[in-house]
Amino acid sequence: MRILVTNDDGIHAEGLVSLEKIARALTDDVWIAAPEAEQSGASRALTLSEPLRVRRLDPQRFSITGTPTDCVMLAVEELIKDKRPDLVLSGVNRGHNTAEDVTMSGTVAGAIQGMALGIPAMALSQSLAVFHDDVVAHYETAEAYGPGIVQRLLEAGWPKDVIININFPNLAPEKVKSVEVTRQGLRDLHNMKAEKRTDLRGRDYYWMGFTARRPNVADDTDLAAIMAGRISVTPLHIDLTHTPTVHALKGVLGGAPPKLRARV
Repeated sequence: MRILVTNDDGIHAEGLVSLEKIARALTDDVWIAAPEAEQSGASRALTLSEPLRVRRLDPQRFSITGTPTDCVMLAVEELIKDKRPDLVLSGVNRGHNTAEDVTMSGTVAGAIQGMALGIPAMALSQSLAVFHDDVVAHYETAEAYGPGIVQRLLEAGWPKDVIININFPNLAPEKVKSVEVTRQGLRDLHNMKAEKRTDLRGRDYYWMGFTARRPNVADDTDLAAIMAGRISVTPLHIDLTHTPTVHALKGVLGGAPPKLRARV
């Protein structure tokens, strides 16, 4: 089995070291293609307005001046010549990727690009309490349980238009008791914020970030599993269609386009 490893935290990230360990527990044929700089929050961004530069750090390791999507596409279509990867692993992200955050995640996007190219793909993330530089993630937890979970999932299989999103809780390995297959959650509060600051020349700027408020979460979701100290495994797909609304609107729109009525 040939595994392609990528991430959104960059080629020098600690989580990439952990993901390579997970991959090498499954096979000796591991390739790495990761962004030169951090691309957190890049989602499925594709670099179109500037060239991509590739540095070959060793025969099977590449650093690319682009997004996770760029990395997977270049690796599969251009950099790996003799045989396509059998699996794409993206991560291990520093911080969990759950609920609505999966639509912004570069880690999840790396897996989606693998799926789009016809390759089974998984995204792996390690939860954190807070995103401070001095906080060390429990990457040993992902390393302890990642290989077995990936192997079991590969044996079971899943649809070609689905990726697997795996989140490990913010606990040491011995404190993790279970794994749960979950659905994507949704927070009951808005946790993004823009903080206004002033630079040394007196000009205002804004720094995007997140609040630390704890949401109320529904059972059986990725958020609930992580908050309860369980490993979350969520099948995701790219089809964002809301089918009940499709059926509801078919009774409102269809046939000739409606004309604007006179304003009352």
